[in-house]
Amino acid sequence: MTPAAMAALHAAAFPDARPWSAEEIAALLASPGCFAVDDPAGFALGRAVLDEAELLTIAVAPEARRRGAGRRLLAAFERQAAAMGARTAHLEVAAGNIAARALYAGAGFAETGRRRGYYRHAGVSDDAVLLTRRLDAGRPA
Repeated sequence: MTPAAMAALHAAAFPDARPWSAEEIAALLASPGCFAVDDPAGFALGRAVLDEAELLTIAVAPEARRRGAGRRLLAAFERQAAAMGARTAHLEVAAGNIAARALYAGAGFAETGRRRGYYRHAGVSDDAVLLTRRLDAGRPA
């Protein structure tokens, strides 16, 4: 998926947030350790440094939600990060994003912290929930 296609999908997936531009995505992908995984319904953008990885964003087309694309993309991110040497994955998600939080909890991510009032959507603030998962511990039962 090209940075332009990723930017368009990101804008559609997050209509209440400032979308990432194609230039921003291209710059991230050009930085050391950064990678993308995609499928027809979306993409995940991450980075791996030494033994840690960070999920920067995961975007699923609105019409493709609730069909397993998020799980597939998250699993692909984890596989790629592990292949690059990461043993732990980190991410942050808006506290009010119930669907994403359920996805991450189902994949074994656990809350490790919060950033109070980190996100602003339409003038309303929301906490960023910090989540972590060991990649070398296997999948949750």
